[in-house]
Amino acid sequence: MKQISILIADDEEEIAELIAIHLEREGYNCIKVHNGLEAIHVIQTQVIDLLILDIMMPEMDGYEVTRQIREQYNMPIIFLSAKTSDFDKVHGLVIGADDYMTKPFTPIELVARVNAQLRRFMKLNQPKVTNNAILEFGEIVISPDQRTVLLYGENVELTPKEFDILYLLASHPKKVYSVENIFRKVWDEAYFEGANTVMVHIRTLRKKLGEDKRNNKLIKTVWGVGYTFNG
Repeated sequence: MKQISILIADDEEEIAELIAIHLEREGYNCIKVHNGLEAIHVIQTQVIDLLILDIMMPEMDGYEVTRQIREQYNMPIIFLSAKTSDFDKVHGLVIGADDYMTKPFTPIELVARVNAQLRRFMKLNQPKVTNNAILEFGEIVISPDQRTVLLYGENVELTPKEFDILYLLASHPKKVYSVENIFRKVWDEAYFEGANTVMVHIRTLRKKLGEDKRNNKLIKTVWGVGYTFNG
């Protein structure tokens, strides 16, 4: 079995080394870099299965690294940053990060989050035994095999989790999913404080689908319960 490679990008060498020690105990191969440009170079030249990324780095910050990576790659990205505001967390998730941890952190929690992200990523990328049905609701067409969404014939660029949320809801029109249910199914991990994460992703998903300009919303909020697809 191929050894999983994790890239750690943090300009604080002591932190990068600490993370590597704990992940290598789990059997992972760790590569450490200390600025954003080095992170981009490694991803372009080596197979990386997961990225742990600091935001405030020299040469190129973590936000720009994420933007460039998401143009070509879909490996899980975990932000590990001293930035603790809700704005920073939301911004990181919106531009394509899969998780966000703040410093100081406990290594055992970081290892647990790495394991959860890799478990979900490997599961999603396993070959499908059965064919998933293309979902079509008037002007919107959702293809699970290509993981594409067409709205009025135009491609809608979604992050992996935005697509998963949309396909989950659209697969069962009119069924109401609670925030906790969505988090468990899409993130495939235990639900603790995932409500804000789900709501942020649904908010950006609605924006990309042009919901602010539609009278008949595709994703409806059922107050006090959750969300449903109005197909």
